[in-house]
Amino acid sequence: MSKYITRFACLVAITSSLAAVIASAPAAAEGVASPWVEGFNNKARLLAGTASDTGKTEAIFGAIEIAMPPGWKTYWRAPGDAGGIPPEFDFSGSENVGELRVLYPAPHRLIDKTGTTVGYKDQVMFPVAVIAKDVAKPVHLKLKAAYGVCKELCVPAEAELDLVIPTDVGASSDIADVLPLVPRPTPIQGTDPIVSDWRVEMRAEKPILIITADDPSATTSDAFVDAAAGVYLPVPKKISDAKGRTIFEVNLTEGADLKDLAGKPLRITLVGGKGQSETTIVLP
Repeated sequence: MSKYITRFACLVAITSSLAAVIASAPAAAEGVASPWVEGFNNKARLLAGTASDTGKTEAIFGAIEIAMPPGWKTYWRAPGDAGGIPPEFDFSGSENVGELRVLYPAPHRLIDKTGTTVGYKDQVMFPVAVIAKDVAKPVHLKLKAAYGVCKELCVPAEAELDLVIPTDVGASSDIADVLPLVPRPTPIQGTDPIVSDWRVEMRAEKPILIITADDPSATTSDAFVDAAAGVYLPVPKKISDAKGRTIFEVNLTEGADLKDLAGKPLRITLVGGKGQSETTIVLP
């Protein structure tokens, strides 16, 4: 009997030692997040962590998360035909930032009694690509955000957010989940919709932009067009909707004058059944 007691005692000792080693081992680094800042029918925060937007290369990303009650919405960078408040993100007070770019996940066409808008319902996360000036030092993000939240009425919202990203920041699963929703300038073959053709036609002296979108998932695509900041363009209208191919029209006289758009880049964002893409064109 004593030999069994001795073996049991040894097993307990080994297990206790192993538990102590595990407890004393440093925890894996994780992503970081600021506290939520509460506003009228919304709250906002900053997140940061490592993630990959290609599936191969890890990089540091921040993210701006806005959460709203069910049925409330906020806007894309071009808010649509019914008006709205496009978000403004001011990171100018940040420290140790070499480059910073806010990315927009694929938006949705939202139609209600006020008209057609473009944006997001209930919750949205805007990834932020961050490159530090000095990779040996933490990045300190300081954000002044202004955006609109709407249900039946649109309410301006503001938030000041602050987050330090340590040099050893770990992975953020939240950011990793949203990055694939950002439209890609180089479409993934067989997944993302593509602009297969575009042209400008004159009809009764009105310039009409015609966009043909092909979706390899054989579903209906949607399209959104935006220009330089402050230039309004209407939401594209679907004029043909065959399986896997959708044709859109944009009346360019409803926004800026064509002469103001000539030679300027326009971004066409396509949202398909399995992916999304972004194509830049230049009007003649």
